Amino acid sequence: MNDSQAVHVIGAPLDLGAGCRGCRMGPDAIRCAGLLTRLRQQGRMVQDLGDVTLTEREKLSADSAGGHPKAKYIDEIVRFNRRLHRKTAASVEAGAIPLILGGDHSIAAGTIAGAARHKRIGVLWFDAHGDLNTVQTSPSGNVHGMPLAAMLGYGYPALKHIGGKRPKVRPEHLVLIGTRSLDTGEQELIQRAGIRMYASRELHRLGMSEVVRQALAAAGEGTDGIHVSFDLDGLDPGEAPGVGTPVSAGMRLTEALEAMRVIAASGLLVSAEFVEVNPALDLRSKTAHAAVELICSLLGSDTMEEKSR
Repeated sequence: MNDSQAVHVIGAPLDLGAGCRGCRMGPDAIRCAGLLTRLRQQGRMVQDLGDVTLTEREKLSADSAGGHPKAKYIDEIVRFNRRLHRKTAASVEAGAIPLILGGDHSIAAGTIAGAARHKRIGVLWFDAHGDLNTVQTSPSGNVHGMPLAAMLGYGYPALKHIGGKRPKVRPEHLVLIGTRSLDTGEQELIQRAGIRMYASRELHRLGMSEVVRQALAAAGEGTDGIHVSFDLDGLDPGEAPGVGTPVSAGMRLTEALEAMRVIAASGLLVSAEFVEVNPALDLRSKTAHAAVELICSLLGSDTMEEKSR
């Protein structure tokens, strides 16, 4: 990443993968919280490419959770992610940084596949959850708990084959940060694949800056750069109340901002997504504003210092 790179903002207003509706309004909530103005004020060339959407016919078919009994709305989610994959890949190919605004975390299947189409990428996954379930292990059938497994090459064929049949990221190039709620199947996959994870206790023991430096060293080794996937439920619910699956004892916003600054300074950023902002659950747009702060820090703005001046 360099300061002259354009940023392509892509909205991904999908909430079929989540257990509750509302995060389809997330992209507009983040925009309304001042994202584009803030990025332009810090000197970024920003182009809003609009939203990837389902067609009216697909919206009608999504009224019932068909497709697979253990993967709700999977057909519609796959179609959406195929479009998102193409749009993300085109942005990377054009030399820009695609910045995707979710939507639920099932959109990561499209974004990671798109970023990996022309580059070999590492992934830093900031999330309370692993999202490493498959149709065999998911206790809920909600697809927002499955995209990372799919990108590693596990799970529902149509989902994992978006952008081609090869896995989009290798286990050694994936790092989970802030994870604190895992299902049994996810724990087994992490151990079996040797995935590096920094749970809340490691964040407190090592400090966020050191965690991210170690994560960048692992995910960046032998790759062309890093994709950042940030689920706002990675933050503590007191910092981000507007999420559908809050988990206590999460990251403080100041810690997460420090993580974004360390990534920005590395120069390794290829693409990023910020997901699961649900305005229907938010308090005075607190979560949407947190997303804006994180994005601006990732793209080079030292927001906390600016606010203190």
